[in-house]
Amino acid sequence: MVVGTLEVDLRIGGSQSLKARRRVVKSLKDRIKARFNVSVADVGDQNVWQRAVLAVAVVSNDGGFAREVLSKVLRLVLSDPRVDVIDHHVEIV
Repeated sequence: MVVGTLEVDLRIGGSQSLKARRRVVKSLKDRIKARFNVSVADVGDQNVWQRAVLAVAVVSNDGGFAREVLSKVLRLVLSDPRVDVIDHHVEIV
């Protein structure tokens, strides 16, 4: 069994309130879940208007597949014009 995780540190440029932040984060989480069938959680900076940390997890029997899925998730996040990726970290266990 292989577990892959991706942690993405985001800046939400247009957010002027926690409500706007939650709207962007929920939309992004829903898109990721629907497209890739992975687990996604908002794990950091939850009280900061313009920051968020998303964690994504995938379980597979092949490390290459897990890395590929996480790479596609990262590309999706990078393509979203509402957020800027400050940093990311991938780990395959």
